[in-house]
Amino acid sequence: MTTAIASPVETRTEPDWEGQARELGATFAARAVETDARGAFVEEDYGDLREHGLFWMGIPAELNGGGASYATLAATIRALGRHAGSTALAFSMHTHPVALNVFKYLRGDEGAARTLRRIAEQRLVIAGTGANDWLESSGHAVRVDGGYQVTARKRFVSGAPGAQIFVTSARCAGDAGPEVIHFAVPFAADGVRMIETWDTLGMRGTGSNDVELRDVFVRDEAIAARRPAGVWHPMWDAILPVAMPLIVSAYVGMADAAAALGVEAARGKGAPLASAVGEMTNALTVAELAVADMVRLNAEYGFTPGIANTSAVLARKAIATDAVKQTVELAADLVGGAGYFKGHPLERIVRDVRAMHFHPLPVRRQRELAGRVALGLDPVA
Repeated sequence: MTTAIASPVETRTEPDWEGQARELGATFAARAVETDARGAFVEEDYGDLREHGLFWMGIPAELNGGGASYATLAATIRALGRHAGSTALAFSMHTHPVALNVFKYLRGDEGAARTLRRIAEQRLVIAGTGANDWLESSGHAVRVDGGYQVTARKRFVSGAPGAQIFVTSARCAGDAGPEVIHFAVPFAADGVRMIETWDTLGMRGTGSNDVELRDVFVRDEAIAARRPAGVWHPMWDAILPVAMPLIVSAYVGMADAAAALGVEAARGKGAPLASAVGEMTNALTVAELAVADMVRLNAEYGFTPGIANTSAVLARKAIATDAVKQTVELAADLVGGAGYFKGHPLERIVRDVRAMHFHPLPVRRQRELAGRVALGLDPVA
């Protein structure tokens, strides 16, 4: 009797993206004091992320990307957040529109496949409209031959100085009333201009400047979606579950760093601070559990879009926001006056985590949405 020999199975080992982020993070942390002080964009960090291929890590390998899982994306962003909050947040703002295209690609969207392949092969970086560009959108798009002519001014475009592609939206007239079109244009296109307005309390290195579109031609082929203006659309049930765990991961990374500083400060003071350290540890655990469950709900892009799932993700974002802020405030108490000085990493973290509130949805709007969904009403009034 002969024994059959199994054919060798080729396996692909995923690069240690999180490990690369940790290694780069030490360099990023050293730069963060200076970039924060100047309010300068984290340009050098972006150069290192580009050199090591992290911008394309989430694109499937068959489309010439790094093939990283969704959970790896979240863990990598969190690792960056432990060292440089602005870099982690700006990176997440590129990563989540890429991840949305992966979600669409896995459901057979050929346009998403082409987009992802182009991003990977041309080594493109994306920046998109911030949270204020919500259901109504802003600006106006006028129908012309072959597309639209768009004029708008968009705010909170994180990572704009380091990006080649701008993803945004604008209002236009539709057959049944005002509509919103979603599209992408190159930053180098005629009529696109970045305006350096980003001078803020925290997240000073994200380069979240305004971007002006003046009579910019947007081809029909560049329009990714259209929806009625001012009302909830099912597209949000795909966008938010993909985007929010990645954005929140940056802030949980900052809470990790704050807690470590708090423990270090308290260690030499012994038992009297044990309860305060325990309270901080509990708060960090809540933040960790919230973001881990957001990633679980995403289920490696396998979730079925729906308002109940979206509401669940947004509830966990609200819980994580409170827990991150509590962790950082308790760490500040433990570190004491040293953390009040400019240049101390905790002073920067205290300012940076304030931005977490502004990502969809701010807590009062989230609570209203959660209540309306629970009552079977439309998500927004």
